[in-house]
Amino acid sequence: MTNRLRRALDRFLDGAEHACHQDTNVIHKRKGWIPDAFVAPEDLEPCADEEGPGVEASAVHLVVEVVSPGKRNQDRDRIRKRREYARAGIPVYVLIDDYDGQGAVTLFTGPRPDKADWEDIHRVPYGTEVTILEGPAKGFVIGEGITGPKRS
Repeated sequence: MTNRLRRALDRFLDGAEHACHQDTNVIHKRKGWIPDAFVAPEDLEPCADEEGPGVEASAVHLVVEVVSPGKRNQDRDRIRKRREYARAGIPVYVLIDDYDGQGAVTLFTGPRPDKADWEDIHRVPYGTEVTILEGPAKGFVIGEGITGPKRS
């Protein structure tokens, strides 16, 4: 699913100043997280800390996590990363979760760094499209082409 999402974002952003990136630490206040995908300027200036090379969270406009199996992984994506991305002020967090009911996409916007939470949380089940409403990926639709058909 992560590769389908990355390819779709690449097509959507083609020719723009921003691109979809993977396998890079997003760093905020000396903490680093590796999202499954993120949107940032195509020509990123790398930075480094104890986590290794990465990119400053302030350059990131959107992060995506595809929840992995296992309670520890689910807690990391659903709770810890959700809080850290809000603390970092990243404008949009997309959580694609095969393990939430029959599958769900949750769109978090309006980060509240002081509260480590989000102003707006919009969750839809697989089979329902969700559209990114801000930033370089504005208008990008996450639907069955990315999540696959709704599971029964």
